[in-house]
Amino acid sequence: MAHQLKSTELFLTTVCLALGAHGAIAADLVETTSPEAADVALETLITQGGEGGEGGEGGEGGEGGEGGEGGEGGEGGEAGAYSGEFVSQLESTALRDELRQGGYVIYFRHARTESDYADQADPNIVLNDCSTQRTLSEYGWRQARVIGAAFEDLDIPIDQVISSQYCRAWQTAFLAFGEYEKSPALNFYPAEEYTDEQFAQMRDAVMPFLTAVPPAGTNTILVGHDDVFESATGIYPEPQGVAYVVKPDGDGGFDLVASMMPVDWALIPD
Repeated sequence: MAHQLKSTELFLTTVCLALGAHGAIAADLVETTSPEAADVALETLITQGGEGGEGGEGGEGGEGGEGGEGGEGGEGGEAGAYSGEFVSQLESTALRDELRQGGYVIYFRHARTESDYADQADPNIVLNDCSTQRTLSEYGWRQARVIGAAFEDLDIPIDQVISSQYCRAWQTAFLAFGEYEKSPALNFYPAEEYTDEQFAQMRDAVMPFLTAVPPAGTNTILVGHDDVFESATGIYPEPQGVAYVVKPDGDGGFDLVASMMPVDWALIPD
């Protein structure tokens, strides 16, 4: 019964994300005490319609939504070896089974923020002061919690959770997984437009994390930023909260096997 309730709560929170419902409605849904009460709350949410969430994010253009991704994924190995288009190589249940065995690195772009601008280039930013930088929106909080609850529900083993030093990254890591450690290697280079040399510096910093084989039977979580991931793969990760699943090959390279939207994790059957 407890497992059934947990799955119901996770599903309802996922619906809240998909429909962009107000926090109060979301709270009503996830605090229900029985599947019957959950059904009533869900019907109320659908009747009231919910809101559309926040606007698209910026970076290098508007958010792509949850549309198809097209293209074929190549093999990893060299930084930037992938094209800008990628299609997952594993279906959700196959991905679940693989992750339960361990051996993967899962790179999350941080969850949705209140606004989107290149705060890394702001001369007044202080990494230890969240008031000087972008932070998660309420919607982003819910995204992170859905991700973490799904990992727990699916029994996906995790060894390390590593985030950048930016508040929006470690907030995502904390809300989703609890314990985490920060690493400057997952930070942006402090500029808005990057030179080739700066892009290469970000790539060289993140590649050891993407290519490190996790301890046997576990996976590694990385929570970082768009340009950092793009520097290593050639893929711009959008929208905020998207994850890419990487399989290190043990020889300094990796294969990119799947991409997941925040709500996708909660839709994987357990």
